[in-house]
Amino acid sequence: MKATDNTIAMPFGKANGAQANGRAAAAAASGNATAVHGLRITRDLHDAEAALDEALIRQANLLATMVRARRETPVGPFTGQDALLRLAASQKAVLDASGELARVHGKLLDVGREMGSGLVDDCPPTGSLGDAAHPVALVDAA
Repeated sequence: MKATDNTIAMPFGKANGAQANGRAAAAAASGNATAVHGLRITRDLHDAEAALDEALIRQANLLATMVRARRETPVGPFTGQDALLRLAASQKAVLDASGELARVHGKLLDVGREMGSGLVDDCPPTGSLGDAAHPVALVDAA
């Protein structure tokens, strides 16, 4: 390089190595962020599924309590019928929401596979309850 030259000499090997290390670090950070978000989505998905199941159980208990109260008290056989019908409609709405959430779960599984993360776990086996580590057969649950 001449003294009058306005260029800066850079050793290309080191610059390219630094750029590669920077890209690798950015990819690792991006991968970590993806993993963290995947874990959060998995947690929140399971919480949402559990909440819908809990809502169904509580509604079923309420329905049983209402019918039992009607049967065991001196009221007419159709007392509270409108409330029972509305509760049944509410149960259907929660079941519909549960079906939609199952579709969300399926789509998230597709996204997880596409991203190669595998963080959103597969659904429990057909005919079982509980988590994947401890499935409970429906026959055993009854």
